[in-house]
Amino acid sequence: MYSTVEKVLILKSVNLFKSTPDDALAELSEIISEVEVPAGRNIVMKGEPGSSMFIIVNGKVAVVDGERVVNTLGERAVFGELALLDTEPRTATIQALEDTLLFRLDQEPFYELMSDRIEVAMGTIQMLAGNLRARVKEVMELHGKLGG
Repeated sequence: MYSTVEKVLILKSVNLFKSTPDDALAELSEIISEVEVPAGRNIVMKGEPGSSMFIIVNGKVAVVDGERVVNTLGERAVFGELALLDTEPRTATIQALEDTLLFRLDQEPFYELMSDRIEVAMGTIQMLAGNLRARVKEVMELHGKLGG
């Protein structure tokens, strides 16, 4: 079990929260739960409804679509961030490649924190905008490769 100070230090090292004040991160640390996942276990399944975001504290996971591994994520990476804002079905399965420790952040307490702490809401918006920008760039590169 991590202390509040340890959680704040870990959160501060995650891009999403790098500019969030320490006192807001301390509040955030109170609503985070720690989840230990053994190697080989699925963390989330494609198609299932989601309402939690995860931060990889240590370990490594695979982002899987069908039988294909489309990405791997390691320490301080975030996944499931869309589920904090939208409870649509998960778009991929996430599987632990090795024993992994996660911080889980659930939608309802996160909404409450965002309503009290604008800097948390702004960090979330900035992360989502960055992710969208990266996806648009990928689409444009693929379009160019296809001769479009």
